[in-house]
Amino acid sequence: MPECRHALHCILPPYILDRLANSDVARVRRLAIDAIAESAAMRATRATLASMGAMAVVPSPRGRKHRLVYDARNGSFASLPGRLAREEGGRASKDRAVNEAFLNSGYTYDFFKKVFDRNSLDDRGMSLISSVHVGRRLNNAFWTGEQMAYGDGDDSLFVRFTRSLDVVGHELTHGVITHTSNLEYRDEPGALNEHFADVFGSLVKQWRKHQTADEADWLIGNDIMGPDTDAVALRTLTEQPAYEDDPLLGTDPQPKHMDDVYTGSQDNGGVHINSGIPNHAFCRASLEIGGEAWETTGPIWYRTLLALSDTSDFNEMVERTLQEAAVLFGSRSLEQKAVRGAWKAVGLAA
Repeated sequence: MPECRHALHCILPPYILDRLANSDVARVRRLAIDAIAESAAMRATRATLASMGAMAVVPSPRGRKHRLVYDARNGSFASLPGRLAREEGGRASKDRAVNEAFLNSGYTYDFFKKVFDRNSLDDRGMSLISSVHVGRRLNNAFWTGEQMAYGDGDDSLFVRFTRSLDVVGHELTHGVITHTSNLEYRDEPGALNEHFADVFGSLVKQWRKHQTADEADWLIGNDIMGPDTDAVALRTLTEQPAYEDDPLLGTDPQPKHMDDVYTGSQDNGGVHINSGIPNHAFCRASLEIGGEAWETTGPIWYRTLLALSDTSDFNEMVERTLQEAAVLFGSRSLEQKAVRGAWKAVGLAA
C-alpha cells in the first residue's frame, strides 16, 4: 500500500473526526463532515506533492530561517496558499493567527537548529510556509508536504490551531520525517511516524518553556481544546488517558502497552492509536533520567530518526534507541538503562 506513505498528516486523528461525524448534535456533525471533506481534498494535493519529491521544497533565499505566512481568507485548499500576510523580517500583523503561525514555526526552526544543528525541515534551509484561516470554522491543521495549513476551529470543540506550539511542532516534524527516515504511513512504521511527531512537538514546547521532564505536562493539543469538551488534550504521553467518557469525544483509545495494541485496519492500521505505546516509553525514559529531555532522550530519539528506514518497526526502534543511548552516554549509563526500562514497561523489551 505505497499510497499510505504519503497520507495526509492531520493533527486530529480519524477516530475523533469519525466520532464527531456521528454525533447526535447537528452542528458538531456538520462541522466534522466538513473537516473530513477538506481532508479528502487535501489528500489529492498531498499525493501530487509526494510524487514531486524535492521539487516540492521551497528553498530559503539565503539558506537559513525563512518564514512566510499567508491568509487563506476562509478559502478551500484549492486556493492555498492565499494572500501573503507576514514574511521574514516584516512587521507583525494585527491578526493573532498570522503572528502565532509565524512565531511558532520560528520556535520550531530554532529548536531543531539550536538543539540538533538541523537547518529547517530538510536541513538545507527549506522555507517554512503557513496558511491560516483555511476553510470556515475548520477543525484541523495539516502538513501538506510543502506547507502548513491551519483551521480556525469552531470556538466550541476547538479553538484556532495556531495557538498550540506542540501542534505546530508536531506537524512540522512530519516534514523532518519525510526528509530523513520517511517512515511509511501505515501499521508500525506509521505509528512511529506519528510518535516522532508527538515527541518533538512536546520537546519544542518544553524547550521553549525551559521545562524539565518533571515540569512538563506531556500533553499534545491542550491549547486548542474548546469550552464544550472536557478533554484536557488530544493526546498525552503519560500513562493516563487524555480524556474519558467525554460527551463528544468519548474515551482516548491510545494504548500504553503492547498487550493493548490495536490490530485493526482503521487509521492506516492504527497509526494515531498505537503511537501511544512508544510515546509512553519516551515519557517514562525522560522522567527516569530527569533534567531537560531535549538534552537526554531527545538526542537519542533524533539520532534514531536519522538511522531508521521507511519500513522500520517497533522492534527496530527499540534496538536503535538502545544503541544510540550507548553511543551518546555509555552502555551502562543511567540514560541507556532508563531507555531499556521504559521499553520493558510498555512490553517492547525483555
